[in-house]
Amino acid sequence: MTEPSHPTRATEAFFGRRKGKPLRERQAETMDTVLPALSVDLSAEAPKDLAELFPFTPERTRLEIGFGGGEHLVHRAQEEPTTGFIGVEPFVNSMAKLLGRVGELDLNNVRVYADDATQLLDWMPEACVDRIDLLYPDPWPKKKHWKRRFVSQVNLTRFHRVLKPGGMFCFASDIDTYVNWTLTHCHDHGGFAWTAQEPSDWLTPFAGWPGTRYEAKAKREGRSSAYLTFKRV
Repeated sequence: MTEPSHPTRATEAFFGRRKGKPLRERQAETMDTVLPALSVDLSAEAPKDLAELFPFTPERTRLEIGFGGGEHLVHRAQEEPTTGFIGVEPFVNSMAKLLGRVGELDLNNVRVYADDATQLLDWMPEACVDRIDLLYPDPWPKKKHWKRRFVSQVNLTRFHRVLKPGGMFCFASDIDTYVNWTLTHCHDHGGFAWTAQEPSDWLTPFAGWPGTRYEAKAKREGRSSAYLTFKRV
């Protein structure tokens, strides 16, 4: 397995539109005041330890890429107050919603990045996170758009670089082609071991799973979900 320190940057966008309906006045104010305070500043040199991003010393650090409505990230941040969480989401409305909840709950263990996750991954130091969550990412269902799927050899190399040895990459989706795509790419990469021992392991939600709006939509439309856990080797 080849692991360059700075993978070749993909040219395709991994996400679609950046903004939906206009923000409410309070949301706009939150974006103006809270986002700068909690945002990871990539113009600064990356710390040797991501614990420096938080006002306390986290026992663990987790990264969630594309947190959508933020339900999962907020749930985990409340569930694990001694863990530091970094959430990435380029969609403005979703970021505003998350920041509102972080403020309401006075969470001090959440930091965010509001742009392309690959920029953050390339900035982060090696072996700095315990877990990466990629939950219900955009499946780019048309075959001609599959190259835009976030799971790729170059991004798995990014994951491998920033995960601590034994760290976990957790993936959830209700799209069979993306599930199979992820299994194949992780197998071919060589740096990740799928932890499943039997079918129930990938059909059962992760421990403490709160569910997401995307999972609920999939169930309403008659689709089941897969929950894949890979260990960084």
